[in-house]
Amino acid sequence: MYILLTIIHVLVCLFLCIVVLLQSGKAADLAGAFGGMGSQTAFGPRGSATLLSKATTISAIVFMCTSLALSIVAMRNAGGNTTILEKKIPAKQSVPGANPPAQVPVNRPAPVAPKGQSQPLPPPAKK
Repeated sequence: MYILLTIIHVLVCLFLCIVVLLQSGKAADLAGAFGGMGSQTAFGPRGSATLLSKATTISAIVFMCTSLALSIVAMRNAGGNTTILEKKIPAKQSVPGANPPAQVPVNRPAPVAPKGQSQPLPPPAKK
């Protein structure tokens, strides 16, 4: 259903673009080029509806209906999913043998007194 609606929607989009681009403007005559209007109405003269204007209206209606149908189908399909915030993250599991080896203390030799002194130096301070 979703794929069929998407195909119809894309075809209607292409058809609508072509029909709109084929139409001429309302003020396509010589007077319209210089800003003059054919009558005193606010939006210019209203001519009879041509085949292209009817096709534009029908394809615009179909475009809006398919857009609405696609959004409804997408919302129904998305109803069962949870958001990222609602998903539970599994706790980190330790793998046997993956623990780092225990640190072994290093025995340092006792400091030696410099020549000429009888007392050895005190051990270094631990941080």
